[in-house]
Amino acid sequence: MRHNEADAIARLREGRTRMVEQIRKVIVGQDDVIETLLIALFSGGHCLLTGAPGLAKTLLVRTIAKILDLDFKRVQFTPDLMPSDITGTEIIDEDRVGGRRALRFVAGPVFTQILLADEINRTPPKTQAALLEAMEEKQVTVGGKTRPLKQPFYVLATQNPIELEGTYPLPEAQLDRFMMNVRIDYLTEDEELAVVTREAEIADVAPVFTGADMLDFAKLVGIVPVVDPVARYAVQLVQASRPSDAAPDFVRDWVSWGAGTRGTQSLLLGAKARALLRGRYHVSFGDIRAVAPDVLRHRILTNFRAEADRVTAENIIDRLLTTIQPPQADLA
Repeated sequence: MRHNEADAIARLREGRTRMVEQIRKVIVGQDDVIETLLIALFSGGHCLLTGAPGLAKTLLVRTIAKILDLDFKRVQFTPDLMPSDITGTEIIDEDRVGGRRALRFVAGPVFTQILLADEINRTPPKTQAALLEAMEEKQVTVGGKTRPLKQPFYVLATQNPIELEGTYPLPEAQLDRFMMNVRIDYLTEDEELAVVTREAEIADVAPVFTGADMLDFAKLVGIVPVVDPVARYAVQLVQASRPSDAAPDFVRDWVSWGAGTRGTQSLLLGAKARALLRGRYHVSFGDIRAVAPDVLRHRILTNFRAEADRVTAENIIDRLLTTIQPPQADLA
């Protein structure tokens, strides 16, 4: 490891500690959620937050936006939302003196750095698709002209898994562009007591990193070396999620579609970020296994037989991690 890389890792770990300290001023509990979300952000990836109403999903995203000192916009996704409400549109401007008319582009909320797509599954797939280009190419095309987005750019989306009336399941192409799907559960009794008895505001939070810092960290994460056995294990784990002839019996029985190559890339990227946050410049099998549930959760599509047997994607991932074991006991 070169000296500048060691300095960058130390700065990343120190900054991560400071970020968590700032988040703790507003958010109570949810340690695993915060850890996973930071892994996604340091990797430059988008994140889907899934949880019941009232679990501070929106508050968490707003807090992180302030800590990173990034431009932030929130869009409430509704059934009548149009693609142009997200990307922007061209309007006709008329010169009252000369009488000339010209098209002027009015940027939509996607032209920001952290876009909170609140309840993303409440809008039809046509409107959800307005984010596809932005999430993958970091650009938006309107009226035949392509406009780049300011970097870094993150989409942090929320969805409510318990209220299905008036919702539209996210297409696989949309889901696959989210690096991770983080589940947010209810707080413990002590944590919930702390929430209802404390007074905290986002105004109390201080910035820790800048956008330039996050771009540098994403580059650092990308160049972390992965030895062949660890990379091969990640590939085997993802390939086992696909219902092919070589897949485990339970996958062929319960899965209609498994994770693709982008899932493998996200798995390795998340494992790299986790390793750096723990002060290591190498990826272990344990890093792969730790991030696998959040990376694969939304990429495994179960079939009707799984629904009849009350088998979820979570159950399948657990069995995959039990069935597909690493070649050695390096689970740091």
